[in-house]
Amino acid sequence: MPRSKRSTNRTDSRKKVLKKAKGYFLTKSKLHRSAQEAVEKAGRYAFVGRRRKKRDFRRLWIVRIGAGCRICGISYSRFMNGLTKAGVELNRKVLADLAITDEAAFAQLVDKAKAALA
Repeated sequence: MPRSKRSTNRTDSRKKVLKKAKGYFLTKSKLHRSAQEAVEKAGRYAFVGRRRKKRDFRRLWIVRIGAGCRICGISYSRFMNGLTKAGVELNRKVLADLAITDEAAFAQLVDKAKAALA
C-alpha cells in the first residue's frame, strides 16, 4: 500500500465547519458551502453582539441609577457630577446595584453628592 503524504486537512476543516453549523436550517447544516457562509455570518453577528452587550448594560445601569436618583430628588447628571466632585470613584455597575439592593447606602451617596455640589 503506498504511503499517503498528505494529512486530513480538507476533511478536518469541513467537519469543523459542519460541527459549528449543527442545528442550522436545511442545507445550512448539511452542505459545506452553505454551512461555511452561515458560520461566517454567525461569527460576524457574535462579534457585534459582544460589543453591543457592553453598551446595553451601561444603558441599563444608567436607567437604574437615574431611577434611584429621582426617588432621592436629584437628577442623574447632577448626581454623577456631585460624586466626581466628592471624589467617590464607584462605577455605574456598582451604583446601579446599590440603587436596587441597598437604598439607604444609595441615599447616603446622594447626600454626599448634594453636599459636594453645594
